[in-house]
Amino acid sequence: MSHTIREKAKLLARVRRLKGQMEAVERALEAESPCGEVLQLLASIRGALSGLTGEVIEDHLHEHVLHAEDEKARAKATDELAEVLRTYIR
Repeated sequence: MSHTIREKAKLLARVRRLKGQMEAVERALEAESPCGEVLQLLASIRGALSGLTGEVIEDHLHEHVLHAEDEKARAKATDELAEVLRTYIR
């Protein structure tokens, strides 16, 4: 069973919190809140998303690289992670 399935409830809870934070930005913009408040909300979202991303990457490393079934699976997981990191760094 994949780590994203095993940790599904926890990961979905984090995604739902992120959605709530995005809705808070929308409400702040609709209410014409000061830009400082909007920036603080955006910084919180970025931190939460980075935390979620880091958790999934760490679990991916442990399950699909460190404990891979064989070298072919390890190479595939490594390539997947490298591609994600290239996109993430841009």
